[in-house]
Amino acid sequence: MPTVTRDGVTIDYAVDGDPGEPTVLLLEGLGYGRWMWRWLAEALADDYEVLRPDNRGTGDSDVPDGPYTVAEMAADAAAVLDDRGVEAAHVCGASMGGMIAQELALSDDRVASLTLLCTSPGGDDAAPTPPEVQEHIFSAPEDADARERIRYLMEPAVSDGFYDREPELVDRIVDWRLTGDATPTGREAQAAAVAAFDASDRIGDLSVPALVLHGTADRVLPVENAELLAERLPHAEVDLFDGGPHLFFVEERERVNDRIRAFLGGVA
Repeated sequence: MPTVTRDGVTIDYAVDGDPGEPTVLLLEGLGYGRWMWRWLAEALADDYEVLRPDNRGTGDSDVPDGPYTVAEMAADAAAVLDDRGVEAAHVCGASMGGMIAQELALSDDRVASLTLLCTSPGGDDAAPTPPEVQEHIFSAPEDADARERIRYLMEPAVSDGFYDREPELVDRIVDWRLTGDATPTGREAQAAAVAAFDASDRIGDLSVPALVLHGTADRVLPVENAELLAERLPHAEVDLFDGGPHLFFVEERERVNDRIRAFLGGVA
């Protein structure tokens, strides 16, 4: 995989699709590796160059001391665009990745469009993660083994029946998370970045087309955040996925991928 180094931190990234086509940059959520975009990358690869960096602290990228900031991770993403010689990119981010995407759009005029999934602009008006959910996603039982720990921490991000509906997929996700997710140190440093993020009074300056997607049953970042983004982004369209959890783009991947492809086709 290619890498780029910025301020002594090396960021590893994957490239899918055709480098001669328009570029889509995919940015993942807190603690998650680039595996979470495997379905969307496959859906876009025929018509786009798709870049999937591992955030600092994650996967094959370096794990510098924290805390991190969203601005630092946006600068890392910009370094990936620099490394590929990208002049314009459609940027798609989920959860923390959506925060990085907002920050990148505010600081880099190469962002041609934004697709924001299950994310928030931060600030006092944002709907926070409920305390009981925050405790669940950061503290597994002490006697859990590595696989049980991942399944436990992920429970609030999926719908109640997901583990039973797609047991083979869940096992594969656990495998991917064991090898590709953030280290405990990286996850803690990323969490500090999310806690400090606030673009709520700045995103009104963005002129790029934006698509906001959110599950109505998101327990991690409540759906009210999608409504807040819609209010403050000047050119946003919003689609809500009824009953969708935080990882609705995994559980409803075909429908989500089709919606993103349609949006990108309209703004390319």
